[in-house]
Amino acid sequence: MNISIKNSKTLQFVLLLVIFFVLNALITPSESNYLWRLPPLLSALPTLINDGVQFIMFDWMPIQVYDPSIEEFEEKALFREITRSISNGFLFVITFVREIFLGGPKTIVAFTSWDYVSENSWATWPALPWTVVSGWAIVLGFKLQGIRLALLAALSTIYIGVFGQWEPSMQTLSFVLIAAPVSVLLGLVLGIWGYKNKLVEIALNPLLNVAQTMPHYSYLVPVIVLFGVGDQAAAIATIFFATPPMVRLTLLGLKNIPPEIVDAGMMNGCTQYQLLRKVQVPTARRDILIGVNQVVMQCLAMTVIASFIGAQGLGSNLMIALNSLKIGSGLEIGICIVLIAVTLDKMSLAWANKQIDYFSDKNFWDRYKYLIICTVILIIGIFFAYLGRSFFKENFNYLYIVPHNKGITTAPFWQAAVDWIWDTFFFSLKSFNEFLIINILVPMKESYLGMPVAATFFLVMGTAYILAGIRSAFIVAGFLLFIAFSEYWDRALITAYMTSFAVIVAAVLGITVGSLCAQNNRSTKVILFICDFFQTFPSFIYLIPVIMLFGITDTSVIIAAIVYALVPATRYTVEGLRNVPTVLHDAGSMMGVSKLQRWLSIDLPLAFPHIMLGVNQTVVFSLFMVIIGAFIGTTDLGQLILKAISDSRGTGIGLTLGLCVAFIGLAVDQILRTWANDRKKTLGLE
Repeated sequence: MNISIKNSKTLQFVLLLVIFFVLNALITPSESNYLWRLPPLLSALPTLINDGVQFIMFDWMPIQVYDPSIEEFEEKALFREITRSISNGFLFVITFVREIFLGGPKTIVAFTSWDYVSENSWATWPALPWTVVSGWAIVLGFKLQGIRLALLAALSTIYIGVFGQWEPSMQTLSFVLIAAPVSVLLGLVLGIWGYKNKLVEIALNPLLNVAQTMPHYSYLVPVIVLFGVGDQAAAIATIFFATPPMVRLTLLGLKNIPPEIVDAGMMNGCTQYQLLRKVQVPTARRDILIGVNQVVMQCLAMTVIASFIGAQGLGSNLMIALNSLKIGSGLEIGICIVLIAVTLDKMSLAWANKQIDYFSDKNFWDRYKYLIICTVILIIGIFFAYLGRSFFKENFNYLYIVPHNKGITTAPFWQAAVDWIWDTFFFSLKSFNEFLIINILVPMKESYLGMPVAATFFLVMGTAYILAGIRSAFIVAGFLLFIAFSEYWDRALITAYMTSFAVIVAAVLGITVGSLCAQNNRSTKVILFICDFFQTFPSFIYLIPVIMLFGITDTSVIIAAIVYALVPATRYTVEGLRNVPTVLHDAGSMMGVSKLQRWLSIDLPLAFPHIMLGVNQTVVFSLFMVIIGAFIGTTDLGQLILKAISDSRGTGIGLTLGLCVAFIGLAVDQILRTWANDRKKTLGLE
């Protein structure tokens, strides 16, 4: 039965490809030929969005607002005043948190005036010494997971302090400390609301699907119009970007609660509110805290992207370094971002996995020892910072705050290493780059651009029908129609060519490496540790080494996309193969099969659905990296989105392009996810 189904699908694919190539040969390229390109019926959509936003922001519901600078009332749109008030509120909170770490007068100015601050030299918020923050991080790491996490926190904070990156790092951290809690709270509320109300969940699902496949840049364009530019606008864009995983994991955690626990709560007389607060949320605690971990990682992933609209910190410094081709400085800053990301990732995961003893009877010291230790660290840190004023005669105190770029630097070493690589391997890298571009990438790009729209629809819808059924075929057709009726079909094909090349290479490498490493426990632990480590890297970091090696070319973007997407392909392969029941391995061994036969006949078929979910994630990761690659000069959808950020009327273009990218990802997701779920049912894994 299975063999006949496989043969049937193989014949269907052969027929599909034959018809596709015939359509390619018969349809002549002409803008007036609707089989070649559909008319841009949605070309007016960006203008409609822009006009709508302009009306809401400047004309809708005008109210009288007092302007203290001219001491008169002015007529302003209500919605604009609301968004600007939200923006100002975020700016105040970010400034307040930032000045706790770095000091400054702006918080005091908010309640007084600049004249008051200039007349009173003491009216400046003092900074926390970097040694105190480092000590607190070490104590927190020890409390959450013991000596290893404490050592990681020590390494990270000392590196940042000693290398003179403390100020931009605290600017970035203050940004994350505001965006992350708001995202967590918003995601928790929406997740609980969706759990309680089925209609809300149904409405949330498509919105979350689009939000999680929209490229980073697309969040920036509308935020600029609504909330302006600066740290506050960047924080709001980050909140929109980071909230969806929290919503999904809250829903997942609440849905996975055993009904017996809910019944026990009801039998004990809990109201709906008590049941939620004291039973359901605590039971779903681990999933919710993993959501917190994902939010933190998403916030850090936006640190560099957010610098496009004025976010201060490591991200903006990294952008400046890369624009100036200062690869050494860029690597140094990149290491700081990675250390912060890894430390926060491990801390949030340790918090999620930490068991709470609800019945422990602790004495005073056990309850408050970490608070007491942190207080002692604060006192000692302040004392040594004050003492340091006597030792350091220059304008900065190394025991207080090391000013930016006044610490140790390894930038000359990294720059020399880059120069050595270029001098030593220039011709080899140049030959590889030219070979890849001339013989593979350019022909592939021209092939994609030479596909008629009718042939493309037939191929994609046919693939969806064969693998996932008629419903998926129509859903995919809807996604493609939106792109085809826009003005950006050719740009979408360029995005698709770069993404598909990266996905094919990453999937082959990931499945191969994952299959090899899944053979024993030690290699499994090693590869999963490597995957965990690289998965914490903000996506922009992957561009640094490839720019260093291959310059500003499509090769750089595609190799960065391959490396970035290799992580989910490898992880899901390892997890899928390791979850194959050992009893089946024993049965295969008793029948005398070799390791290769067991891998082909037992492991791969059973792990296939899980591996396909990994390939699905590989597509999303590759797509995101290709769009981010617009920063170094690609000519795909990402380039147009990046241009829209600096366009005063770019909101409509940015959102339309973002939807085009999202729909490419959702089309692939619909096919692969449905196919994987069908295979699970066929194999009895559900």
